[in-house]
Amino acid sequence: MARTQKDQGSGLTPAEDAEAVKPTPRRRASSASAAKDAAGSVAKKVSAARSRGRKPVPRSATTTGPATNPLPVALPTLDPEIAPGEKPARSHGLRNMSEIRHYFRTNRTPIFFVGASAFNLLGLDRWVRGFSYIAYYDSWQGAHPRVFSPIHKPYVEFQSGEEINNWLLRHHEVRAHIARLTPAGERPRIAMVFFDEETEQICEELGYELILPAASLRERLDSKMVTTRIADAVGVPSVPNIITTVDSYEDLIAQAEESGLGSDLVVQTAYGDSGKTTYFIADPASFRKNEGDIVGHEVKVMKRINNRPIAVEAVLTRHGTIVGPFMTEITGHKELTPYRGGWAGNEMFPGVLDEPTRHTATSLVRKLGDALSAEGYRGFFEVDVLLDTDTGDVYLGELNPRISGASAITNVTAGAYADIPLFVFHLLEYAGVEFDLDVDEINDRWEELAAADQWSHMIIKHTDPTVEHIDVAPPTGRYVLDAYGRLAFSQGDLDWHLLGSEAESFFLRIYGPGDYRWKGADLGILVTKGRLQTPSGRLSIRAKHLIESIRAMYAATELPPAAAVDENELIGIESTS
Repeated sequence: MARTQKDQGSGLTPAEDAEAVKPTPRRRASSASAAKDAAGSVAKKVSAARSRGRKPVPRSATTTGPATNPLPVALPTLDPEIAPGEKPARSHGLRNMSEIRHYFRTNRTPIFFVGASAFNLLGLDRWVRGFSYIAYYDSWQGAHPRVFSPIHKPYVEFQSGEEINNWLLRHHEVRAHIARLTPAGERPRIAMVFFDEETEQICEELGYELILPAASLRERLDSKMVTTRIADAVGVPSVPNIITTVDSYEDLIAQAEESGLGSDLVVQTAYGDSGKTTYFIADPASFRKNEGDIVGHEVKVMKRINNRPIAVEAVLTRHGTIVGPFMTEITGHKELTPYRGGWAGNEMFPGVLDEPTRHTATSLVRKLGDALSAEGYRGFFEVDVLLDTDTGDVYLGELNPRISGASAITNVTAGAYADIPLFVFHLLEYAGVEFDLDVDEINDRWEELAAADQWSHMIIKHTDPTVEHIDVAPPTGRYVLDAYGRLAFSQGDLDWHLLGSEAESFFLRIYGPGDYRWKGADLGILVTKGRLQTPSGRLSIRAKHLIESIRAMYAATELPPAAAVDENELIGIESTS
């Protein structure tokens, strides 16, 4: 039920603008879906600007032709220590955490995270020697030694994160880069947030190993109806609901009241991004507004409750499910997103859940993991848990069978540094080596260690209904509060893992000078220590200051309006999964 009734306990607006494009089986993941926002209406507005005699500035030097940067950029080369050679023989499987850490610090098999940006798993290369990133948007302009972005990027109207990733995998520069970093006899491994059967075909043709569950299985499990039925079968409770079809408002109310759900309802269709196909129905008017998406479709009809939304990531291994830290969600704030109820970040802090509730929620996620195992799933997934603030009951909200935007925080916790980041367990599951894990012991330790950490991140979107050419943008790197309390650029940095206090922040830029921004476009992601919301769910004074400071560092030129363009056609970025 994602980003819907989850907001009721905090006083946030409990709905999100309906997506104008056909819903697809994916949602919140990363700024990784960044480039899908460039499709459709933006191209029309740029074209309109040209027709009015005003030629827009190219998106960037690297997207319209050869690079013009006078500074030479070094291409990654093979580390001599992972050059072709005979692998050391293993006499036994990996028996403990020390051996697992050693394996990934010395293993020569290259692993590439492919996406619109490197956001989701940024910093994982600190633990995994062969891990690097292939991104459409290079947030460091060539300065990150493990981020590769092709130079030749002609304008393409991407409609989805899958299209971006498939385009990258086919690109001649990307293929050459992968070949250059792959030792003889090795098969490069590919991870990503969004992929489909076409991705699988590309990887098979090119000889890449896609270390993710099958696309067909992921799409099936992405359905809210399928997830609910699987959860019901193993005793994982959902908010009281029925799965049905309706032909009118009267039919909806009759079925709901017969099932004891009342007349104040939440209705969901099977697929949808970040709450965009979740509808709050309290009267005939609210039904009429959305009846085209409801009537005749299989829908999940739920009782509306007051609740607090909690996000958690987990990894399903052959030895059981390892559960990451629980986080609250930053949703619907107009300072961050134009979408009502839209996800815009996460917070992790000791009081996310009290100890009994945390045990209950952990048990729920592990039981769901066991059910997914029976379906043939393995690896990383994210779960939205709903805490009923009136009764204290814990419900399954939604399953997302993929890497998510919460990974940015999951991978920097005390548990990650005590053992390994959660996603490394996913890599272990697909590594092709034998290993042994005491999942109960790991979960107990992580539950205790995660409660000591405080991290937050915010996805900062362009919220105005304008299309603008970006002239100036803040660089990626570390920012600090100076003696006057102003947010100031401190230095370029590779990731946020070394932030030590609330006086520091890391900003990952998505769109830079030469790019365009429009309603819903991700400008970048800000990561920091500490909380960014008040206990009542409002953005804190500190959070608003950080947002205003980042926005003030942009300068842009607005394009003339195109009369024929419907603003509702603009596709907002989902910050990933």
